[in-house]
Amino acid sequence: MPDQGAERRVSLKAGRFTESVIREMTRLANRHGAINLAQGFPNFPAPHFIKVAAHRAIDAEFNQYAITWGSPRLREAIAEKYARHYGWEVDPEREITVCCGATESMISSILALIDPAEQVAVFEPFYENYGPDTVIAGAVPVFVPLDAQRAWAFDYASIETRIREAASRGGLRALILNTPNNPTGRVFSDQELESIAELARRHGFYVITDEIYEHITYDGHRHRPIALLPGMRDRTVTISGLSKTFSVTGWRLGYVIAPADLTGAIRKVHDFLTVGAPAPLQEAAAAALRIGADYYQNLAENYRRRRDLLLAILEDAGFKTWTPHGAYYIMADISQLTDETDVEFVKRLIREQGVAAVPGSSFFSRPELGRQLVRFTFCKTEALLEEVGRRLRKGLSR
Repeated sequence: MPDQGAERRVSLKAGRFTESVIREMTRLANRHGAINLAQGFPNFPAPHFIKVAAHRAIDAEFNQYAITWGSPRLREAIAEKYARHYGWEVDPEREITVCCGATESMISSILALIDPAEQVAVFEPFYENYGPDTVIAGAVPVFVPLDAQRAWAFDYASIETRIREAASRGGLRALILNTPNNPTGRVFSDQELESIAELARRHGFYVITDEIYEHITYDGHRHRPIALLPGMRDRTVTISGLSKTFSVTGWRLGYVIAPADLTGAIRKVHDFLTVGAPAPLQEAAAAALRIGADYYQNLAENYRRRRDLLLAILEDAGFKTWTPHGAYYIMADISQLTDETDVEFVKRLIREQGVAAVPGSSFFSRPELGRQLVRFTFCKTEALLEEVGRRLRKGLSR
């Protein structure tokens, strides 16, 4: 018989973070029949060629476990892609781990490299998973602000101050770098990457990158992996995946590129978290990654048009916006429209205008820092975005 007096409780870790606000907004959008510009998944079909490749893989009976750290064909295709796009020679046998999305790639990497009580720097505003990831690992997040007045750039003196403060408490173990950035759309400049690299070399911390939007950039901005900078290959963990580039967010295919000794640790954690990513979809991904350069150019151009359309719609509705140079999100200031909090405003937007966004406070360590901000995504058809414009013309001010 169970002890009837035993205390029923959840872990302290689980009590330190909330459920995903982004997914909560999706549920509210579904309940009210709103257009979902909250969660970053496309409402248009995935490319035909990747779906055909998945069908073929299933018919060819790639339906049992793949090698835990990834199908050899997929790891080889990833290595070929990095050689082709960046001139980066990656060893598919010793330096690549295929995971269940970039999300699992990140938590596997943090658990493999960070011990409890060690410190991890996180730029803010940040993608909402990074805070809970550090909590689950027992690590201590150190938040480094991005400057909205400078189009979400970071100040070198600010990050160096945070690192010195961390050093006084035992040192910084890693920095999480997301570029192109969600939620701000910033593509960090070569100078910014070199500044981070210099600090990493000098203070001896890892850089764990989230580069899932690497092929979605605009206005002459280009993604550059920080691992390629001098002295950074051995201290960088590079994370990317298939979901955003090929519009298959439900396939959950991501990967980690890291030095062989770090890869060994990441593979062990990955194995016991998820065993492995879906086998037939890995074979389809291997075929997709060999697509020509025209695909990537068209991808970025299509998203640029959607970006420009939604920017115009939001500005006409009275939002202050920042033009993103990468990814597919727009941060918007609501201060000229309402004196409501971001959460109140977004819930009213869903109920009354039928448009869902994400409250800005979910991207900050302290909610008050994001109370006048909301985030919209434009990974939707132009026809749906035009419908957003019609709905927002009803008027938002309060």
